[in-house]
Amino acid sequence: MAAAESQSHAFQADVSRLLDLMVHSVYSERDIFLRELVSNGADACEKLRYEALANPALTGDDGNFLITVTLDKDAKILTVADNGIGMSEEDLTQSLGTIARSGTRAFLDRLKSETPEDQAKDTVVAGRDLIGQFGIGFYSAFMVAGRIDVETRKAGAGDAFLWSSDGKGAFTIAPLPLDEAPARGTRVILHLKEEAAEYLDPHKVEHILREHSSAITVPIALVEAPGQEPRRLTEGSALWTKPKSAVTELEYTEFYRDLSGQFDEPALTLHWRAEGRHEYTVLAFVPGSRPFDLFDSSRKGHGKLYVRHVLIAADADLLPSWLRFVRIVVDSADLPLNMSRELIQQSPVFAAIKKAVANRVMQELTKLEESDPDAYAKVWTNFGAVLKEGLYEDSERRDALFKLARFASTNDLDGKRTLAAYVGALRPNQTAIYYLNGVDLKALAASPQLEGFRARGIEVLLLSDPVDAFWVSSAVGFDGKPFKSVSQGAADIKAVPLLDGNEEKVAEPPSAALASLFALMKQELEGVAADVRASDRLSESPACLIAPEHGFDRRLERILAEHGQLKDVAKPILEINPTHPLIAALAAQVGHADPAALADIVWLVFDEARLLDGEKPANAADFAARLTRVLTKAVTAPAAKE
Repeated sequence: MAAAESQSHAFQADVSRLLDLMVHSVYSERDIFLRELVSNGADACEKLRYEALANPALTGDDGNFLITVTLDKDAKILTVADNGIGMSEEDLTQSLGTIARSGTRAFLDRLKSETPEDQAKDTVVAGRDLIGQFGIGFYSAFMVAGRIDVETRKAGAGDAFLWSSDGKGAFTIAPLPLDEAPARGTRVILHLKEEAAEYLDPHKVEHILREHSSAITVPIALVEAPGQEPRRLTEGSALWTKPKSAVTELEYTEFYRDLSGQFDEPALTLHWRAEGRHEYTVLAFVPGSRPFDLFDSSRKGHGKLYVRHVLIAADADLLPSWLRFVRIVVDSADLPLNMSRELIQQSPVFAAIKKAVANRVMQELTKLEESDPDAYAKVWTNFGAVLKEGLYEDSERRDALFKLARFASTNDLDGKRTLAAYVGALRPNQTAIYYLNGVDLKALAASPQLEGFRARGIEVLLLSDPVDAFWVSSAVGFDGKPFKSVSQGAADIKAVPLLDGNEEKVAEPPSAALASLFALMKQELEGVAADVRASDRLSESPACLIAPEHGFDRRLERILAEHGQLKDVAKPILEINPTHPLIAALAAQVGHADPAALADIVWLVFDEARLLDGEKPANAADFAARLTRVLTKAVTAPAAKE
């Protein structure tokens, strides 16, 4: 191999940063490199198995797939070889020189902007998740290797290549003589660092492989020294094909970790075989913690679809997007192997399987909720915001989701309230399920719009997830009770009796003075408020803003406007508490006090209502000027009297 044939390439900037992170920050997790390399080899074998369906010549007479780990103590080399699909020169550049997942960049950017203390904390917590979840497990090998050589030949290709790097900023790619290359597939050759010599111990390597990779669908063999015969460690039998009674909890856990790229324990394991009209086997896991990309904008799930043990798609759309946190494998006996991946996922059989699997997952979540409320509470804490997307998107399963849903409320700020419990505690004459939408739970709990409801003991759901603004506007109701926003339209709660110790306050001053004040306020706020009216929902605050009866809830309106989905935003209604001392004093001043001073106070009342509703004043400069004038008058008036 001539030196001139070798081409040097610089790593993508993100890769260089990642390599530094691998070497210096997640060193305590370095055992994971072997699992990642074996998983990559298994993926390569699965890809070739699929490609060979259409082109059997790719495998030729060797249709048996194998991953071989070879140890060479004298040369201090560990090799992971597979006879899978292999890589071309372009594949090497793209796969081993760049990072395609944007979530990795976001993580690295966050580390860059943090203090050293925060970085240390983040890398301990998220470093090992970063390895598996973003498809960058290959780079973890630099934790133990001073140099890595990759010898590869793509199945069916007439050329082979050698990729080499010390992980310090660049890599080279050069042609590899065919007599030195694998017949097909890839060899990853690790030149181990001095401090990584333990990975040349056959007992340690066997322990790692059995513990972390026993569930993969490709057999693994270990060669303890050059020239020795390979020794089979695993047979590559698919875990999901075994009966549940033959699978241990540890095997399930390790398979889950390999499937998900996470290192936690699954919160729920589901394993069943469906027979009848369609035959298929399912192995699914609800993670014990939130995946790194749970709120990725693509909202794609992570399902592996097999047909008669052949991997058809590694990211099949097996579940609705609101169940995307579930890690799942489905192996069908009915789907045709001679169709493209895209056509398979459009077939009626696939649609029927997808629907049945989603229903079964929902049933199992319901069983968990009934049998182990504490375990289910953890699932809801992690994934409730995603499950609630189904309340908006899946009307067919909405009732089932309502039974699983948990909410924060004025009676339960911890977010454990069920709708069934809410309806069971309705106050006399209460005919609706009341809710308040917002961004911050504490701010919602302190909202003036709740005062009248609190005085009557009416529980209000406090909805702070962004999706809440959407589903609650489209849901008809629950158990015959409609959902009603406390910040939209008339409160209509006079029929609900006050709690003991609360008295109905009578509006003062006289109605004529109050009517004059309302007329003045409507005139002043004509451009920003649709109406000014007396409120039956306020008992302590002077004013609040309400959305019109017909139209959008105020939070949903803001979300739509921020995303360019709504051109015209409705003017809010300003509701006034006629029993509040400030309002009574203002009404008494109408026609007597300086009109300009009254106008300042009217605008300040409006801006105060905006602030309490989570908005900014209508005009910050005008707000500051009015506040200064009112405060100046308030502190100088006593001096003038003296």
